[in-house]
Order: sequence, then C-alpha cells, then structure tokens
Amino acid sequence: MIKQIKEFNKLFLEKTEDKKILVIGHFDTDGITSTTIISQALRKLEKQFSTKIVKQLTEEEINSLPEDKILLFIDLASGNINKLSKLKNIIFIIDHHEIKLKKSLENIHIFNPHLFNEKESLCSAELAYLISKEMSEENKNLAHLAILGMVGDVMEKNINKTRNQIIKDADVQVKKGILIYPSTRPLDKALEYSSRPFIPGITGNKENIIDLLKDCNIDKIGRSYKSLIDLSDQEMKSLVTALMLKMSSEDSSKHIGNLFLVKFFNKIEDAREISAIINACSRMGYPEIALLLCLGNREARKKAERIYLKYRQNIISGLKYIENNGSIEGREYVIINAKDQIKDTIIGTLASILSFSSTYKQGKIIVAMAYNEDKIKISLRMAGKNPNSRNLKEFVESIMYELGRSEKEYGGHRHAAGCTISIEDEKKFIDLVKRKLEFETIKV
Repeated sequence: MIKQIKEFNKLFLEKTEDKKILVIGHFDTDGITSTTIISQALRKLEKQFSTKIVKQLTEEEINSLPEDKILLFIDLASGNINKLSKLKNIIFIIDHHEIKLKKSLENIHIFNPHLFNEKESLCSAELAYLISKEMSEENKNLAHLAILGMVGDVMEKNINKTRNQIIKDADVQVKKGILIYPSTRPLDKALEYSSRPFIPGITGNKENIIDLLKDCNIDKIGRSYKSLIDLSDQEMKSLVTALMLKMSSEDSSKHIGNLFLVKFFNKIEDAREISAIINACSRMGYPEIALLLCLGNREARKKAERIYLKYRQNIISGLKYIENNGSIEGREYVIINAKDQIKDTIIGTLASILSFSSTYKQGKIIVAMAYNEDKIKISLRMAGKNPNSRNLKEFVESIMYELGRSEKEYGGHRHAAGCTISIEDEKKFIDLVKRKLEFETIKV
C-alpha cells in the first residue's frame, strides 16, 4: 500500500497546485475525522480549499457541485463512479467502501484498498491519515483523529500492522476491559446510556443499575460512582460477571476488549465517547459543530456535549419504541418499520446497536426503516459476526435492481448496507425482502 499512497499523494499535489479544492466528506464519525485530517494537512500546505459535509451523495448533490474546483471526496463516492465520471472536474476519492471499477477513468483518481487487493482493512480516517503523513511528518499530530474514525466504524477489534503503527503515532493508552463507554465517566451514567452493548434490563433503567452496583459491592465515592477505568480488579471482575449473566453466552465475550484512551482538550478521554459525540452532532443536524470539535474548538465542545445528551435520549427512546412495537419477523430476518416515529438519521445507529446486542440470533438480517419526507431511509445490519453470512451490499443491490429505478442510492459492506427509496415503494420493498430471504438462495 505504500506505493499507492506515494503515487496518489504525488498526483494530488501536482494536480492541485494553484487550484481551488472542494473537500466533500461523509457525515458520520469516520467521514468527519477524515475530512478534518485532510483539511488540516491542506492548511499546512497553504492550499485553497473549502469543506462540505453531506449525509448522502445524491444525484441532486452531484449536479450542484461547482465546475471550477478540484473535488476531493472522503469516505464516500465509491458507489457513484458512473455519475461522477460525467463531470468535467478533476476528482480525487479517498474511501474504504466496496467499489466496482471496470476501467480506469481519466478524470477520477481513487485511493481505495479494494482496488489493489489490500488485505489490511482500514477506515477512511486511517487512509486519510496515511495520505497526510506522506504529505508531511508534521501531520503525525493528527493520528488521534484516525483512532476516533476507526472506533466510529467499529474496526478496533482487528489490530493489523498498519493500524498498530497509527495507534503508536497517536500515543493512545490501550486498556483491557468491558466495552462500556464512556469508561472515564461515572459508572451508573455509563450503564444507563449503554447502547453498544445494549444490556437488557440495564440500559435506560436507573433503578436496576443501582441494584446491580450494590450486588457488585461498588459504592459511591462521595456523591458519584467510580468510572470504569478506576475500578479495582475485584470490582471489575464482579461487574463483568454480573453483566455477562444478562447477555447471551455467545454474545458476551465480544464485549470484552480494548479501551482506547486518547488525549483530547488536554484530558484523557474514552475514544468511543468522543467518536459517539462527533457522530451525534452530525446525525442531529450539526456537522459543522462536529468539525469544529475535531479541530479543538472549546466552544464547540460545550455545544457538542448538549447535542450528545439529546442524541442519547433519542437513542434510548428509539430502542424503547422498537421494543414496545411490533416488527415483521421471519426465520432469516426482522423488519423494523418505524415510519415517522424515529429520525431517519439515527435508524442506522439503532440497527447497529441491535446487531451487537443479544436481541436477535447470529446471522439474522436486521432491516430498519424510517421516513424522511417523501423518502424512506433503510439500514441493513447482520446480527453477530458470522463469516459465512450473506453479503448485504449485494442483497440491497439486487432489490434496487428489481425496483427498477436507477436513481436509487445504495451502498455499504458485507455486514452493513443501506439504501434510500421513495415511500411509494415501501410495500414492494418489504415484499421483496421477505421473498428473497424466505425463498431464494443468496450468494454468500
């Protein structure tokens, strides 16, 4: 991959000399952090650039792009190559999503590990960091943002050689423990808002949390409980045992792992919490706050904390809505159609939370749907981590083909994918999902 990094960087610097650049990033944590990394690197090079964060690269969004700037897409665009190839702009793409490219294109230059059979799986923030580090060694101070992107895309379980070097560059503290965040905040609050993992009877239940902590002989110190990272070995052991009993045996082991502690605003913070705050800002409609937060703006930090509190409340109420309302469930799938009861910007997060919980058996496909004006946002997740599971991106692609509308957007990975359809296709989409998963053999 070193060769591809050097070639991409050299070409980018040559093509952008004395040119204006528009950086377009995806609105999730990986997209925000990778956009920040590249923006900081460009600023040090005194490049002329502006940034734009988008929820989705729609046809309307593509048509509105300026013709007089070089376009740099980050953490998106791999699924939009055909549309982008029709533009007159010089285009660069840094992305880690699956891509199908039959031939090289004169105006589009792509840095995506899928194109050169790279075995190491990296998120876009890590790719952006590697590019920025090639631009200048001074950009090593951006490594902590790559860690936030990695955690945001739930890729921290697999520490490959390149990722391990980024962790070293970021000067991150890594501790083993139960994966509840924030590990640096009072334990009762961390448990109350724990959504990944979602703990049956504990998440969102203050009374049960107090009883649990009493049973574990974990007492308050003054007016507050200890944080997770401050627990003694015996307290940690008691807590882990108590929580594992509330989760299925096949599900419990994956909730023990590495806690990544990063220095943020001169304070040690749980990387998962900062990642979640960034994600919350975007999904609540404030991507500009997320960007400023990554840039170290203290006023943005205060605003982001307030947004995050509201976001967590929305997540908990969303989970309770799903728990208390019916879903369409088959042997291979569950369809959660929230209609207008859950924001379309958090339906994917809820689907991810459920996929990591013990609510559904491993291998079951979770299809979560929510209205967005005259559209429906649909997120698909695979419960558990079954290596022989269906490819959700290919599954979504097959449904979009049968709906027969070329303007439909879709994308994703093997275990997580999504699409947007019109409300008029709602029933047909559900029927197609049921038919395909009940009667057809899908490529695995």
